[in-house]
Amino acid sequence: MKRYIFILLTLIAASCSDFLNIRPEGTTPAEGIDYSKAENIFKPVSAAYASLRSGNAHSFPYICMFEITSDNADKGSSPEDNPSAQAIDHFTYDASNYIVNDLWTGYYSIISAANNAISQMPLFREAIQNAETRVNIDRCEGEARTIRAYAYFNLVRAFGRVPLVDAVLSSEELASLKQAEAAEIYDFIAEDLDYAVSVLPASYPKSDAGRITVYTAKALKAKAMMYAGQWNEVAALADDIITSGRFGLLADFREVFSIDGENSKESLFEIQSSTLGNIMGDAPYLEYAYVQGPRGNSPANLQGWGFCTPSEDLIAFYRSRNEVVRPATTLLYRGTITPEGDEILSTCTNPVYNGKCYTPSYYNNWSYNGYGFDHNVRILRYSDVLLMYAEALLNGAVPGESGLSAADAVNIVRDRAQLQRLSGVTLQDVWDERRAEFAMEEDRFFDLVRTGQAASVLSGKGYVEGKNNLFPIPANQRQLNPNLEQNPGY
Repeated sequence: MKRYIFILLTLIAASCSDFLNIRPEGTTPAEGIDYSKAENIFKPVSAAYASLRSGNAHSFPYICMFEITSDNADKGSSPEDNPSAQAIDHFTYDASNYIVNDLWTGYYSIISAANNAISQMPLFREAIQNAETRVNIDRCEGEARTIRAYAYFNLVRAFGRVPLVDAVLSSEELASLKQAEAAEIYDFIAEDLDYAVSVLPASYPKSDAGRITVYTAKALKAKAMMYAGQWNEVAALADDIITSGRFGLLADFREVFSIDGENSKESLFEIQSSTLGNIMGDAPYLEYAYVQGPRGNSPANLQGWGFCTPSEDLIAFYRSRNEVVRPATTLLYRGTITPEGDEILSTCTNPVYNGKCYTPSYYNNWSYNGYGFDHNVRILRYSDVLLMYAEALLNGAVPGESGLSAADAVNIVRDRAQLQRLSGVTLQDVWDERRAEFAMEEDRFFDLVRTGQAASVLSGKGYVEGKNNLFPIPANQRQLNPNLEQNPGY
């Protein structure tokens, strides 16, 4: 059963047991916080964690821009439902599309919460001299910096040049900022994560499941450096995670995406979501899964909006590889009964849905929550680390202490999928494995762009090379800040 103690409510020092009483969905007071009290240290970081559950950051805009744009997915729902999402699917969007603006504001809200937390850590250091407690201050800052780095990673992937905000600024100051170059943003991400690596622990007690560790920071930096083309660093970071012996793949692929499989040995970072039994106050859940639930299903607690449906192209891809294990989890067909006993009605609007978001009906009680509200969003998994390592080696990186070859790393992933082992691998093999493994997990579009495949793969959807590799800077943001320059083609 899922834990209903959310994110982690304790710091590991015994002296900080009062953290048990902190609700992570709470917000940090603008003033009046007592910086001399250890139990207050986590409050601003808690607000940064809570910001990850923003609907703009990790619900509808997230799935639209990061997955529906790919060859893995279609918009879903009925054809007339949400023209703005339809425009995203067919690459006919422009700078006025509200979904694009929502994503921008969602991630800058995360950055704002992280900056607020970071800005308060020196005040705690000044007021608290206890060495053990000061370690916790450093760790909290490391968590906040990792959250900020994650938000900037998604912003730079989506928009390229964006403003770098590394402090709490006024509206007037924000409106005067200019965009930083992508290389500068990746350097900033690396600096934040280097700090995090230097202060974060390897693990936490089970009661703190979901909290950012040193391996979260290493995995995120490896992924960012993959986009920056720093292959030796990718390999070194991935190898550190592999040789730690702390991670592995779950035997059952379906379990990875179950409620019981959350925060498992395969997980390096998940956005925590839980109803905590009610819907009152600051909701500690997000609608990531609900947005993708079977549209038109019955009863009500087993249906959703029906957006982001697996494409025929993805289905054909799995069939061409004779895949069984991964599509059995990824593809949720109407007119079927799930292994958990739920009927997906033949009258549902679309023929297939994202099975990785499926949440059994016994977890859904419409009196206080909806389909999938208790479903964590998987951000970084161990299979990603293995495939990043393989890709780095194929790009000339020096092998690490793990002794794994590129083929070894790929085959570990394929073994779980019950596929024949490969004696050697190419970059295309790795890219195909990434598609099969992470389908419907909001990575495919960016994988296509960074590997130079987007123009050929997505031309049928309307993708234009030199334009759609980036999204437009939202028109609303350019009205607020005239210094923002539009991306090419918009």
